[in-house]
Amino acid sequence: MARLRLGPLLRYVDDSTATVWVETDRPCTAEVRCADGAKGTANTFQIAGHHYALIPVSGLNPGTETAYEVRLGDGGAPVWPLPDSPFPPSTIRTPGGGADEALRVTFGSCRWAARPSGEHDPVGPDALDTLAARIAGGTAADRPDVLLLLGDQVYADNTSEATRRWLAARRNLNDPPGAQVADYEEYTHLYYESWLDPEVRWLLSTVPSCMIFDDHDVIDDWNTSAAWLAEMRATPWWRERVLSGLMSYWVYQHLGNLPPAELERDELYAALCATPDGTDELRAFAAASDADPGATRWSYRRDFGRVRLLMVDTRAARVLDEQNRAMIDPDEARWLREQALDGAGGAEGASGTGGAGVTDDGGGTGVTDDGGGAGGCDHLLIGTSLPWLLPHLIHDAEGWNAAMCRGERGARWARFGENLRRRSDLEHWAAFPSSFDALTSLIAEVGTGEGAPATVCVLSGDVHHAYIAEPTWPDGGGPDARVLQLTCSPVHNSIPASIKLGFHFGWSRAGRALGRRFVRHARIKRAAINWRKTGGPWFGNQLMTLTLRGRSAEVRLDQAQVVKGVGVRLATTQESRLS
Repeated sequence: MARLRLGPLLRYVDDSTATVWVETDRPCTAEVRCADGAKGTANTFQIAGHHYALIPVSGLNPGTETAYEVRLGDGGAPVWPLPDSPFPPSTIRTPGGGADEALRVTFGSCRWAARPSGEHDPVGPDALDTLAARIAGGTAADRPDVLLLLGDQVYADNTSEATRRWLAARRNLNDPPGAQVADYEEYTHLYYESWLDPEVRWLLSTVPSCMIFDDHDVIDDWNTSAAWLAEMRATPWWRERVLSGLMSYWVYQHLGNLPPAELERDELYAALCATPDGTDELRAFAAASDADPGATRWSYRRDFGRVRLLMVDTRAARVLDEQNRAMIDPDEARWLREQALDGAGGAEGASGTGGAGVTDDGGGTGVTDDGGGAGGCDHLLIGTSLPWLLPHLIHDAEGWNAAMCRGERGARWARFGENLRRRSDLEHWAAFPSSFDALTSLIAEVGTGEGAPATVCVLSGDVHHAYIAEPTWPDGGGPDARVLQLTCSPVHNSIPASIKLGFHFGWSRAGRALGRRFVRHARIKRAAINWRKTGGPWFGNQLMTLTLRGRSAEVRLDQAQVVKGVGVRLATTQESRLS
């Protein structure tokens, strides 16, 4: 009898369909049965001895919520919900499509695996665990409509003590890469450690999720520069590491990002489902992705009624040549522009196998073109793991560093700049000046004119704290939409006190003055826009939630806190209206 090894994860949901991801312990047919009669089945596919299924569920009713169960094998008994589970039944909640219906988008990044129950947790309570407890014991208003995980879902380069013990039982940790993960099997262990956490497992079974990777999903500083990449490729262990990282990301995270109609057309997915063992096919795909940033599109689009989400890959799509550095390659940049400005209702471009990534499957959620802006959507969300707007000092330092590494002050400064870039993680949008300018221009264009969205929000993580920043354009000539950088991190991690002080200083008047000195030394132009911090910085394990209704928008920051006599709870730190 087949057993459930991991999951279920509720991934895509629209008004009539959903997808549910599972990992099983052997080949079988996986089935989802809903209390209202909707159902779906899928046969598992095999990768490196592991068995997975992404189950499309059809026949759901708009604007309803229904409990579901997972069965494995023909006539098998339910394997989910778990017996004696302390949590409510997992449910699928579909949007109704009403004009006054709210969309709640909760987001964050950087979740280091939780410690086993009863052990001291050195980084504090887990915000996802705490969100699960709030939803399980609360009302429907506590539950987000979608959870955006903006990178570092697993830490391949910073493993827990329990994982290091497991690794040591497999191989000699004195050999590279030491206590970091080395292959696909070890990546699967990271996902078990992270997603078998009882609260997180239930949360991901009942709240739809969208995901994108960042560096720690593969390794710290992944694709930070051409010199870094050349050094990594010269090591004997890197190729297996990066291919395993991309393979496991495709299976555990990216596959569930695809809407059902896109899934039906995905050639790689069809090939894996058609063969007894798809390991070689997926490995070849990962190798092509690693060799050429334009070979695969990890970015994707989701439409939630009149809210559009563009999730942007800022790691694998980079151009690393120092004279032509770009955060995203030219094809990816064209895709981002097309999707931001597209007015064709129902287009959901989510391409994991290359191609243009712009599809019109008729299965979207009703974004129509009423002229101008982003095709008439009320809110445009750009999900990018790395913030677009940083503290001014850090922004200027990254622009200066990019100029030094480019050779603007000679070879000696270039070597110094490369060393500093790696030690200080100087690799955000500001470190790719042409890409920063292009994104700034695109945001202004999208937000201007008749039909422009009410807000354009850049959602980011990475920097282990939260803040809100708002840009202004010279002479008041900015877009009609309100534009905001919303940064929220970490979900479960920490930040040294010295770095906290650095972020505070980076926003200060003295920090801005020091940044101007960097600009003058590098002989570079200052950014075409200015911006100011309108909230934060906030430090702690936290999640941010956008509530979007019509053309109004509100943002709330919740932190996981230990309250004496109460336990762990999510406490609201900040709430404000955006439009």
